[in-house]
Amino acid sequence: ETSLSKVQKSSLLLAYEVNAVGPILVIKHMRPFLKIGASLGTGKGFSLVANMSARVGSIGDNALGGWHSYRASKTALNQLTKTASVELGKKDNIACILLHPGTVDTDLSRPFQRNVAKDKLFTREFSVHKLLSIIDNAKKTDNGKFFAWDGQEIPW
Repeated sequence: ETSLSKVQKSSLLLAYEVNAVGPILVIKHMRPFLKIGASLGTGKGFSLVANMSARVGSIGDNALGGWHSYRASKTALNQLTKTASVELGKKDNIACILLHPGTVDTDLSRPFQRNVAKDKLFTREFSVHKLLSIIDNAKKTDNGKFFAWDGQEIPW
């Protein structure tokens, strides 16, 4: 939605279910397996949850407005993941991070691509490569942080 007048309850609820409820329930139900992984010889010494968020979920970085349902659902995901990171980091040696893939050339971003600089519109392969690098290099001290595709931390 580009304006408040276009917000609909059904869109808000669907976005929240897909982008916030789904991921937190995955963490909840995968927790026993993540605990096992944290104790195995993975080389890291902890398990890692990496949730896919979006920069538009940052309250501090919201200068454009719009996209009410999507933006709010990603903000909810950020809060749920951050809250899970506190509990899991203390009790289970599990770290949780959030990732922003950048603007990727997909059907979702196509309507907004005209406003994106050519060097900031990424292929899926480029974005995945960058995100996997962040995951591979994640440290336990990154628990609860929100990272952009380039490894820079995003404000809440």
